[in-house]
Amino acid sequence: MTAGWKDEWLQICESAERATALGIALGRLLTPGDVICLSGQLGAGKTIFSRGIGAGWGATVPLTSPTYNLAHEHERQEDKARLFHLDFYRIRGLRDAETLGIHEILESGDIVLIEWPERILEFLPAEHLWIDIMMRENGARALTFAARGERHCALLADLRLALGEML
Repeated sequence: MTAGWKDEWLQICESAERATALGIALGRLLTPGDVICLSGQLGAGKTIFSRGIGAGWGATVPLTSPTYNLAHEHERQEDKARLFHLDFYRIRGLRDAETLGIHEILESGDIVLIEWPERILEFLPAEHLWIDIMMRENGARALTFAARGERHCALLADLRLALGEML
């Protein structure tokens, strides 16, 4: 694997429903060990997108924002696979993330979905899929995907292909 593997892609979603559909498409492609980072201002749509990811992945209960308790653990019925949904908006520092067990979660081999990842950059693995969500004036969302590492570049390529089939 070449450490410098990198790919970027911009996708415009004209509605929250379209962003959810894109999240569903991504969720269907996730495999154990994937790390997805969602960045964006308050209200940009990180949780809407996360909810789509959870639905596509097959979470037994819908994903909701873990803002107040920082972490939710989700399970998939058919194989008991796990997805951790983390939200670091309210952390006061890296020590809070350590207390949460961020190292153990990232090393678990489970899927990890992180909102506000810029607050824990020091802990992020080199390989991940970073998605920056920006709200536009017309209510549309601009999602900029930045894949790092061979696995996440392949994930992004598969998402592009799946999106092409959805249209």
